[in-house]
Amino acid sequence: MQTILLIAAALLYIVCASLPAARAKPIAAVTALAWLVHGAGLWMDVVVPGSLRLGFAAMLSSALWISVGAYWIENRNFALDGLRRMVMPVAAIASALQALFPGALIALEGRSPMFGWHIAIATLAYSTLTIAAFHAVLMALQESRLHTRSEQVTFLSAALDQLPALLTMEKLLFRLIGFGFALLSLTVLSGIVFSEQLFGQALKWDHKSVFTMLSWILFAALLAGRHFRGWRGKTALSFTLAGFATLLLAYVGSRFVLEVVLHRGFA
Repeated sequence: MQTILLIAAALLYIVCASLPAARAKPIAAVTALAWLVHGAGLWMDVVVPGSLRLGFAAMLSSALWISVGAYWIENRNFALDGLRRMVMPVAAIASALQALFPGALIALEGRSPMFGWHIAIATLAYSTLTIAAFHAVLMALQESRLHTRSEQVTFLSAALDQLPALLTMEKLLFRLIGFGFALLSLTVLSGIVFSEQLFGQALKWDHKSVFTMLSWILFAALLAGRHFRGWRGKTALSFTLAGFATLLLAYVGSRFVLEVVLHRGFA
């Protein structure tokens, strides 16, 4: 059943991405329907009695599910149609990947109740910083368009013209990064302090831990640079995308290699 729901969500996301910007009400309705169908499929696939099913596709799908929700909320206050053109196709791919790569079951018996909270906070952190990365890409495209203004109207240029001003986009970006960094800090802190209770072993400085810490350092440096040095523009965008790419490698990238390339279970 969950496979049908995930494929249906992918198709709805594609429909949502294809609708013209003038169709605001149909876009909102299709977005809500796709998000609900995706959420139902995600829940049925991940939450198994006595276990959790986790994997690179489930984490990616969860991140995009929350990202679509964040887009829907933000779009009520700001015109972010250009963001829809980016988020929806990626959400379609993520939900379809979860149907194809379900991941591995992890028994909850004997684990601390904090384990579920740790996973939930980590997913929220990944998701918030994912939508921040989408913002950063759109801002880079906006800035490029300002410097190379062309009379030719394309699909991309039309979408960029429907975005708020760069200063507004920048304000939204740092709001997302601040919230995502707080969640990432909680994830790192809980992983370090409660590793024994969460995972049944002392903290291992493996590739996942190293990449997560590196991502945390990059986002911390960005927020400090913003506060003390007024960093913005290309510097802020570069740090945002570097931090997101590092975080992506920390879990989704490593899980992809283990599950798809090496055909190994959860580790």
